[in-house]
Amino acid sequence: MMAFGAALLASTPQVMAQQRENPFLKPYETKYGIPPFDKIRTSDFLPAIKAGIAEQDANLLKITSNTDVPTFDNTILPLENLSPILERVAGVFYHYEEALSTPEFAEMSEKAIPMLNDASNKVNLNDDLFRKIQNVYENRNKMKLTPVQKRVVEKYYRSFAEQGAALPADKKAELIKVNDELSKLFIQYNRNLLAATNAFFVTVYDKADLAGLPQSSIAQAAEEAKNRGLEGLWVFTLHAPSRLPVLQYADNRGLREAVYKGYTNLAFQGNNSNLDVIKKIVKLRAEKAKIMGFEDFAHMMTSRVMAKTPEAASDLLLSVFEPAVKRSHEEVKDMQAYVDKNGGNFKIAPWDYYYYAGKVKNEKFNLDESELRPYFSLENVLNGLFDCAEKLWGIKMVPIKDAPKYIDDMAVYDVVDSKTGEHVAVWMCDYFPRATKRQGAWMEQLQSCGIFEDGKTRRPIVYNVGNFTPPTSETPSLLTIDEVETTFHEFGHALQAILSRAPYKSIAGTNVDRDYVEMCSQINEHWAFEPEVLKSYAKHYKTGEPIPDELIEKLGKASKFNQGFTTTELAGAALLDLKYGAAPEVEDVVAFEKKVGDDIGMPEEITFRYRSPYFKHIFGSDGYASGYYTYLWAQVLEADAWELFKEKGIFDKKTAASFKKNIMESGDSEDPMVLFKRFRGHEPDAKALLRLRGL
Repeated sequence: MMAFGAALLASTPQVMAQQRENPFLKPYETKYGIPPFDKIRTSDFLPAIKAGIAEQDANLLKITSNTDVPTFDNTILPLENLSPILERVAGVFYHYEEALSTPEFAEMSEKAIPMLNDASNKVNLNDDLFRKIQNVYENRNKMKLTPVQKRVVEKYYRSFAEQGAALPADKKAELIKVNDELSKLFIQYNRNLLAATNAFFVTVYDKADLAGLPQSSIAQAAEEAKNRGLEGLWVFTLHAPSRLPVLQYADNRGLREAVYKGYTNLAFQGNNSNLDVIKKIVKLRAEKAKIMGFEDFAHMMTSRVMAKTPEAASDLLLSVFEPAVKRSHEEVKDMQAYVDKNGGNFKIAPWDYYYYAGKVKNEKFNLDESELRPYFSLENVLNGLFDCAEKLWGIKMVPIKDAPKYIDDMAVYDVVDSKTGEHVAVWMCDYFPRATKRQGAWMEQLQSCGIFEDGKTRRPIVYNVGNFTPPTSETPSLLTIDEVETTFHEFGHALQAILSRAPYKSIAGTNVDRDYVEMCSQINEHWAFEPEVLKSYAKHYKTGEPIPDELIEKLGKASKFNQGFTTTELAGAALLDLKYGAAPEVEDVVAFEKKVGDDIGMPEEITFRYRSPYFKHIFGSDGYASGYYTYLWAQVLEADAWELFKEKGIFDKKTAASFKKNIMESGDSEDPMVLFKRFRGHEPDAKALLRLRGL
């Protein structure tokens, strides 16, 4: 099939030799199969996608035209590697769409995404293929399958049924139409959000208005202004490393308000408004749920994961939301008292929350977070991250200096077994903001572990992306506490892929239930701020002196501070998401948001973590739609698991080995509840989350 793919670009070897070779059309010859980013051009994607679709069609025909009795080997296993070409090009395509979406790439993607969606429909809604999968599924107990193979069969059957494979022809046609319209709306939503983010900035003309801001933030704003031809001024954007220090430290209340309102009104109006896009998405999702035989979209999505119903998800959220709101009222009371005591003649508003929470925190614990940043250079944080990974999971991170890169300031590592030196995975990181990258932080993989088309097992290629505080001409990248936590969080996701030993790609790494996948990421956050770990990596970027015990002690005492706010904005957003999933349509997005906030008792001083026009988790794709609650659901698992580490010791070898084997390595090879109970010894204790958050 490789020759067939190449033939789409050139009819003879002589002509092919004269043309530049498309890097996607054959297995990469780079070390460990890292994509040759330096050779990939935007013009390579569409021809490779077409070649991959042709390869997929031919291999699909081989499966469906086979007259032998359907088995695991002739039906399920070929689906694991249906089109190597398409797998290679799609992996890079979807990564670039999020992290390197240049105008040229964005224009190309408008043609590519419908092609990729059509290719997916050809597989997921293929009647002949589904009949064969169903045959294997119904006879799985009569076949000589291992328990893992049986689970793979069950997962494929469930996945195809959930995609609509069992629907009658007329319903399939309706589903294809709805999915196609949704995919176009997701593109529009994401493009509007990126454009709106890049369009907004606040220029400061008077240095006095910068009072309270850390020097690193001021320097970053000066560089941003210089890059825009405004040398001598200061420019703040909506990217987190620019936005958050303003909200947290700027004494100028007007500056805080401008940045806050810019963010919370992002993509609400003008050419980049997402309001109409959201209305169309909600309506189409309701139609999709009806086609699939569900009461609404929320019931459809929760039926596929551990929660099973939106009611169960909502019950968990409310059990956390209500005590969190109660705590947030106490937090606001403390902040208002601080304002009144210091001569402020105003009521605490949402743009005051971060700032005055910091003031109260400093007063209560004598902790100013700006004191911590000099100890959290990105280099030092990564050293701490890697040291924990070696102690807990037995892996070392070795830089690959000559690895292909798609941008200069990324890094690539060979992950090796710390005892044997055996290759385990490739890990990449890309941590600084740019105009072509969406906001937020995430993990994904360019290659899963598992059995490939040549029958050999390969190890994963995993990456983390972030939007952290960049270095300036005077300082290295100095991270905030939140950025340190995010670094550990996303690396926790990466670890689940890096360490996976599942034998098939469909069940490897993070290919687990959505409300289980956040467990590994969230538990990894804890090691970041353990005193023993902080002493090893948190060193002053100028002097090399380790973080003082006094600061560590303050950080520990303040760890549960402001949990009312943090939990309220998160649980509130999750409840908003479920309400969208239950709605047949929404006439007015702003009014809908307000009603949900009023109904659940959202405090006026706190906004949903993400308002609808920039709630990319649920409107940028179907990824977390009617599933944003899974962050808190998984925190129940994580909190309970962390209590065992605290009881036995945070680097206890036996506990770490059990977590590695049952959670990190297993993927979806067994039911997640079975795996969790095998590690923990009991079902998850929901009260562990309240204990963890001090609620």
